[in-house]
Amino acid sequence: MRRLEIRTDKREQLVDITAHVADAISETGLIEGIAHVFSTHTTAGITINENADPDVARDLLAGLEKAAPRHSAWRHAEGNSDAHLKATLVGPGVTVPVSGGRLVLGTWQGIYFCEFDGPRTRSVVVSAVGTGHEKAKRP
Repeated sequence: MRRLEIRTDKREQLVDITAHVADAISETGLIEGIAHVFSTHTTAGITINENADPDVARDLLAGLEKAAPRHSAWRHAEGNSDAHLKATLVGPGVTVPVSGGRLVLGTWQGIYFCEFDGPRTRSVVVSAVGTGHEKAKRP
């Protein structure tokens, strides 16, 4: 298991962490299996979506704002109920196949950390499950 530190600089933003996840999987030596990427926070999530056009990330945030507006009649005293709802809608994690030691993603796919209550420093856990952990075989 690897822990990534993600620093955000806005209240809401999507951060492409694909390269960081790929590096973490490479460090495990996993050849065939799955990578599980998990946010350890209740006001942040993980998703896979298009990473070629930055307008997609902006549109996703705009759509989530319409679904869970920041200023509403929320009862949670901390004032971040919208962030909790957005994190629930996105989900805390994703699972990605690994083959030949590499993440199996589509041409336009990237893994995003979704910040809904920043700016903050956040943690993402990357777990590797499968066969061929080269480093694990060393004495």
